[in-house]
Amino acid sequence: MHALLVEDDDRMAHALGTALAQRGHTVRRVGRALDALRHVHEAEFVLLDLGLPDLDGLELLRRLRTVCDAPLIVVTARCEERDIVQGLRAGADDYVVKPFRMAELMARVDSVRRRSAVRSGPTGPSGPTSGGDRIVRSGDVTVDLARRTVTVADSEVRLTRREFDVVAFLAERPDEVHAREEILDRIWGDAFLGVSRSLDVHVAGVRAKTGRPWLVRTVRGFGYQLGAPPAGTGPPGAPAGGPR
Repeated sequence: MHALLVEDDDRMAHALGTALAQRGHTVRRVGRALDALRHVHEAEFVLLDLGLPDLDGLELLRRLRTVCDAPLIVVTARCEERDIVQGLRAGADDYVVKPFRMAELMARVDSVRRRSAVRSGPTGPSGPTSGGDRIVRSGDVTVDLARRTVTVADSEVRLTRREFDVVAFLAERPDEVHAREEILDRIWGDAFLGVSRSLDVHVAGVRAKTGRPWLVRTVRGFGYQLGAPPAGTGPPGAPAGGPR
């Protein structure tokens, strides 16, 4: 696969490029934000350093996400919780802090790519969801699993890919409570991310963007479930339900 490596440090870029090439990937390395925006359309996945000379990396991440949906991992020395949360909210699929073990980073690359391929599904006349009508409703929220859209009161809400993945996973089995580890393993490919705030950040993003904090119900000490609106707040005849 073709990787876009956005890294202005020559030694780090060489190490990452070599590791990726040894695993069969082709690599284009750039050291400036403008070049990243120019070449991102070629990329099948992106490794992004945040400490760039011409533009703040978080701003570049936001701009990349407006034009590209390829899997993206932030690889940076910024280790503050605020930076990690901002990176995940801006659309990063994973966040790796320098210094790191190269084998771990390569495993995360494989995991992100694998999960992205599963979400994309096979191409062809049937598309990734041949049923075509897998719709879940809770109150005035509609989750279209086939089209990967969420609407609230008939207005579409723009979620990041990971935010939608969380909602879709819960919506596929709305009557079940899902453990944090199960969600992390299914969506991130790594249950050990339970020690991070990745899942919590994306849940908070779903609640804020939809304006429906009840949509993802927290089961304290265990995990999450697709929620239903408080009694008397949802439209008549629109309780939570499974795929129709």
